[in-house]
Amino acid sequence: MLRKLRVAAYAICVRDGQVLLARSPGPGGVPEWVLPGGGTEHGEDPHDTVVREVEEETGYRVEPTALLGVDSLRLTRPSRLGPGRLLRRTVDHHGVRLVYEARVAGGDLRFETGGSTDLAAWQDLTAVPGLTRVPLVDTGLRLWRERPPAGRATPLRGEEG
Repeated sequence: MLRKLRVAAYAICVRDGQVLLARSPGPGGVPEWVLPGGGTEHGEDPHDTVVREVEEETGYRVEPTALLGVDSLRLTRPSRLGPGRLLRRTVDHHGVRLVYEARVAGGDLRFETGGSTDLAAWQDLTAVPGLTRVPLVDTGLRLWRERPPAGRATPLRGEEG
């Protein structure tokens, strides 16, 4: 079994009762809302990752103001086949996601072209539960609301284990 570790950094930007989200193609092509952010490059500090990724996905330059917490996700799934690959291997994927609070310091809202997202928008906090979204959106908002001293959001029912 192939083991893969991915470290990523994401931003929670909240202002005037709205949160900044990006939209990404989800499983089966159904778009889902995500926190702006993404994977760190080799040698890159996660603080710099979140600044770079938010600008790439939304057009905004942000200033991280707090590290809200760390979320860890582990799952096993089939590997993605590349050109010319005949073997299908199982991947033990471990994602470590750093969630920062950030404020917009400049730039203009725009959409990413040729990247992992296709739309960025401010969404009312009250509308988030009705959006098709990845679980990290809820985790990030819980971290933002709760600000747990140990940096870990309280799991919702069904997330334990």
